[in-house]
Order: sequence, then C-alpha cells, then structure tokens
Amino acid sequence: MEQTLSIIKPDAVAKNVIGKIVDRFETNGLKIAAMKRVQLSAADAGAFYAVHAQRPFFGELVEFMTSGPVVVMVLEGENALSKNRELMGATNPKEAEAGTIRADFAESIDANAVHGSDSLENAKIEINFFFCGREIA
Repeated sequence: MEQTLSIIKPDAVAKNVIGKIVDRFETNGLKIAAMKRVQLSAADAGAFYAVHAQRPFFGELVEFMTSGPVVVMVLEGENALSKNRELMGATNPKEAEAGTIRADFAESIDANAVHGSDSLENAKIEINFFFCGREIA
C-alpha cells in the first residue's frame, strides 16, 4: 500500500470544510492512516518548505501556513499519491477541473486549500516530518 501526505491548509480549515475534504479521500478509496490538527510555527513551516527557501514566495508561504491551524494526514491506498493529486486538482484553482478539491474550496493559487506530496520519496520525508511510526495505523 502506498502512503502520501496531505495537508488541509489554513484557508480550508477556516472555512470549516475539513470533513468535506476528508470525505473526498475516503469516498475515492483512500484510507486515513493518521490525522491531526496542528498550528505550525514559523520554524516548522520554514523547515517543511525549505526546498522553496530561495523562491520569492517563500516568506508569504510561511506566513500563510502559520496563519491558522492545519490538518495533516497520511493517506493510504493503491496509487495513493497519484489519486490524491488527481483529487486535489491543479495548484491554481482557476485551472483546476470541476469537482476537484481546489476547484471547490480554494480561493487562489496561494490559498489553495490543500497540499499533497509530489513524489513517493518526498511523501516519506513529509510523513516523517509530521508523524512518528506509532501514530500511523
């Protein structure tokens, strides 16, 4: 079984659509192997998004990700990574297909409701950033 990380970002948490987003995953065959609500510090967000540290949007990304709580999840299932990315839709919600999470719940390319791992290698790193082994069942 494949595992990937999903984050419901502060904008979607503030809209109170956590359950609607989780339902999309479960309805489409993904199991929630771990889930928790956390408030990221600037250090947490900076470390998690360190790959983007030299990009001009890094400061705004850290500020946004610390603007409210997030829900982090380990999604598990057959082809979990690609299925999650398909369910999320394009990064820019204006380009996302109808019925995807971002098309339905995101405001902008910055406040785009969810994050998902982009590779199996990064999924392992991202899962380990937020969860220890005993938290994943």
